[in-house]
Amino acid sequence: MIRIGVDAMGGDYGLDATIKASLDIVKNFKDVEVVLYGKEEEIKPRLTSNERIEIVNCPKVLDMGEHDPIIAIRKDRKEASLCVLMTDARNKKVDCVVTSGPTQCVVVAAHLLIRRLEQVERIALCPIIPNLDGKPRLLLDVGANTSLKPEHISLLAQFATVVAEKVLGYKNPKVGLLNIGTEEGKGREVDKETFEVLKNNSKINFYGNVEANEVLMSPTEIIINDGFTGNVCMKTMEGTAKAMAKMLKEEIKSSLGGKIGYLFMRKNLKRFAKRMDSKEIGGAMLLGLGTPVIKAHGNSDAYAFYNAIIQGINMVKNDVIGNVLASLPSEDGNGTN
Repeated sequence: MIRIGVDAMGGDYGLDATIKASLDIVKNFKDVEVVLYGKEEEIKPRLTSNERIEIVNCPKVLDMGEHDPIIAIRKDRKEASLCVLMTDARNKKVDCVVTSGPTQCVVVAAHLLIRRLEQVERIALCPIIPNLDGKPRLLLDVGANTSLKPEHISLLAQFATVVAEKVLGYKNPKVGLLNIGTEEGKGREVDKETFEVLKNNSKINFYGNVEANEVLMSPTEIIINDGFTGNVCMKTMEGTAKAMAKMLKEEIKSSLGGKIGYLFMRKNLKRFAKRMDSKEIGGAMLLGLGTPVIKAHGNSDAYAFYNAIIQGINMVKNDVIGNVLASLPSEDGNGTN
């Protein structure tokens, strides 16, 4: 039985999203138990069924606008829902963590309470992004680290390769370095060094550089760089998509022809919106940890959170952590397999 730990109080929608998603999960997955971490007096009355759902009472919640997550986590590590959940994950009481809590708090709590794999040295925030061919891609790091050494990026590329193989189903996925040009020798010194390290890593299928204008039409299944570069790229995509959607609505409403055309194009436009909707994906994975952690978007509704839990289930079922450990260097510098 897979045990999924859910931070029930996190996110903009809180219990409205997490409880409905959890009830749907146990209904549709007979081999899954959900453990809800949060205020029991608020959770229990909302449960329409207790089958394979457990509650761990946590009297406190980390605030979405927390300015100093390190202090907050150290202060409330035994009472805040996210902290208790992360501690239980480290102690193997749950197989996976799913939360839509504040990103900084999630990253810091994962560092302090679950802790990274010794061989990885850094963790990365890795969302699944859409692509023109309809097949998902991995983009990392998008904010866990503003800078990364080439060796850190190389090890995270190995982690992402296992995720792409075991969760997304790619065979020998290609890794692209997000850069300002496709030619070898482009970018900052750190990018040039990273290119060489990735090229010499026999555990990955390195493609070369990928420019930002290729991200949604990517020739690679994995796109990687430091958290500053990845975060700018991701937010540019999100902002562009929102602006284009708004412009399209304005154009449709601006004329009678536009309104009539919408009636014929409505189904196509809905399918287009679904292809770009982050709710279809669920959340971003925190790679580099000893336990799978899924960070759902802060505004995740029940549908988005349900998909985030499915991500976690897939990581556990496919033993992503075990497969990563088999591909990483051991203490003597060789792979463990």
